Amino acid sequence: MRFLVDACVDVRVAEWLRSQKHDAVHLHELKLGRIPDVEIFRRAVAEDRCVLFRLGDPGYRRVIERLAAVIAGSGDAIAKGAVISVEDARHRVRYLPIGGTEDRD
Repeated sequence: MRFLVDACVDVRVAEWLRSQKHDAVHLHELKLGRIPDVEIFRRAVAEDRCVLFRLGDPGYRRVIERLAAVIAGSGDAIAKGAVISVEDARHRVRYLPIGGTEDRD
C-alpha cells in the first residue's frame, strides 16, 4: 500500500510502514511540512496515497498500533482508494466521492 504521512505524525511511523513493505513518505521528508490540507489531499490523490490520523495520543507507538489494526481490517478499502480516518477507539472508512453508498464507520 502507498501512504502519505501527515506532518503531525511522527516520522517513525513512515519508517515503520516502510519496514512493513509499504511505500510510505512523510511530508517532512518531502520538505512539505507546512502545506495546506487541500494540497496534501491533492498530492495523495495524484500519487495514489491517502491516510488521515486524528488520535488523542499522538505518540508514534500508539499511532503504529492503531495503524496496524486498521490496515489488517481495512486493506481492501484502502486498496480501493478509501480515505481512512483513524481515532483512538474507532476508524471511519470513506469512499470517494464522500457520501457514497459504501461509506461506513
